[in-house]
Amino acid sequence: MQELHLYEYAIIRLVPRVEREEFINVGVIVYCKATGFLDCKYYVNLDRIHCLTAKELNIAEITAHLDSYVAIARGEASDHPVSRLDPASRFRWLTAVRSTIIQSSRIHPGRHPKPQKAFEDLFEKMVL
Repeated sequence: MQELHLYEYAIIRLVPRVEREEFINVGVIVYCKATGFLDCKYYVNLDRIHCLTAKELNIAEITAHLDSYVAIARGEASDHPVSRLDPASRFRWLTAVRSTIIQSSRIHPGRHPKPQKAFEDLFEKMVL
């Protein structure tokens, strides 16, 4: 039997109007200490966004911010100091409570033999 690894995850939310507290799941962040796995992935569904807001959002700006989430999670944003931190610190920074248009859910635990597979399953289940 394969060993189950404990992982943590959070859902990335787009909150078009922060004062209304309505949101759309747009991404997922998964971290597994045992394997050193940390990744982030997103998908912006414009039809869902337009269901929550009549005002125009700057999708290019939102996408740029979400791209920075992915780059920081992967340690690729060399110009961002958080990218140089260890994976656990990057995960905690990305999932910190914010009151902005892009927020993350609370952190949830899970167990899976392959955290990468759990990551893909969560993305499909919670975002797509």
